[in-house]
Amino acid sequence: MSVRFAEDYRPMYHLSALGAGGLSVSFFMYLMFLVKHPATPIPTFDDLAVVYRTGSVSAAAGVTVVLLAIGFFAAQHLRLLVANLSAYRRFLNTPDYQLLRQSNAEVTLMAIPLTLAMTVNIMFILAALSIPGLWGVVEYLFPVALVAMTMIGAYAFAVFGRYLGRILTHRGFDIEDTNHFSQVLPSFAFAMIGVGFAASAAMSTVPATSVIGILGTFLFVAASAAWILVKLPVSFGAMLRNGMSADAGPTLWMGIPIFTLFGIAFVRIAAGISHNLLHTPLPPVLPFIVLGLLIAAQLVMGLFGWAIMRRQGYFASVVFGDRRSIPSYGLICPGVAFSVLAMFFIHWGLVKTHVLTSFSPVHLGLLASVAAVQIATVATMVRLNGKLLGGRDLDRDRTAISVAT
Repeated sequence: MSVRFAEDYRPMYHLSALGAGGLSVSFFMYLMFLVKHPATPIPTFDDLAVVYRTGSVSAAAGVTVVLLAIGFFAAQHLRLLVANLSAYRRFLNTPDYQLLRQSNAEVTLMAIPLTLAMTVNIMFILAALSIPGLWGVVEYLFPVALVAMTMIGAYAFAVFGRYLGRILTHRGFDIEDTNHFSQVLPSFAFAMIGVGFAASAAMSTVPATSVIGILGTFLFVAASAAWILVKLPVSFGAMLRNGMSADAGPTLWMGIPIFTLFGIAFVRIAAGISHNLLHTPLPPVLPFIVLGLLIAAQLVMGLFGWAIMRRQGYFASVVFGDRRSIPSYGLICPGVAFSVLAMFFIHWGLVKTHVLTSFSPVHLGLLASVAAVQIATVATMVRLNGKLLGGRDLDRDRTAISVAT
């Protein structure tokens, strides 16, 4: 099924693929924390087979629903990724591309490595869930994943280096056109790549592989944090002078996925160091403190952004109204990110520390809250796809999503 872009193509359209991939990962969290996988760090095909063989009918039904959601959104991610890469290849030969390269909007090219890093995560999840006995040869796959993330990271540094070199050597940066946080997009991309490295750091039992993953994570998380420290004061200062850009409201929530990526990177690095270097268990209180602080920061940022966008009428005009805005796809990632980090905090911060008992009323209530955020995020994605991807397949998307969720 072909994808038709309703607006003139821009690299920010990659966020449509990113959001779909993120939703697939968010549904994977149910398997990650609710399906037993004692022999592996993540649930695999073999763990799901045990549920189908020995579990209750309700457990098997729940796993089936989650798998349908994961598969549906992963397929959407790959479909939109291919469409974006094809459109971007054509976009390279247009005058609009040359204009973009000479403006502040050149930073939006970082959406490409950001989305490609998500693709690596999606492919790993799909392989783990669909290939029997994969974990028996997984140590051969981690170097492949590291090479893939290295290539994506090199591409990200090349795009970012070209952008930074231009604005520092040719004075090609419009300081007043920064009354938003879109200039923080490179930090989002670097953090996503860092988390990709952290997967090998946490799950590999080969010390060399784990250490390479740890060092790669350090490099890209440091790059992410450094750029935030550089750009955050500049953008906030421009907002104080000129007010918030009406079309860039979703960038107020860009910190939410970055906080999630920092949190996942921390958990994975801590696990890798604990298992492969220190050979001691990770103190449960540590994830409680770190993840709890990050969740609190997400809530503060979420409320702040919601208040500003509501006052500007952004939701009424862009989400529920007829106005089209490609950056509005930035609304999907915060919902995905909050639900993912919340699952980590609930299970690593509360259940593992025995603050909550598994499947107690409070635990189920928190899971229901996460599901509500996911449903709202899916509904937003359907609305945006209907406007920004031509709309012809909107009814089909709604039907498929209702089945998957």
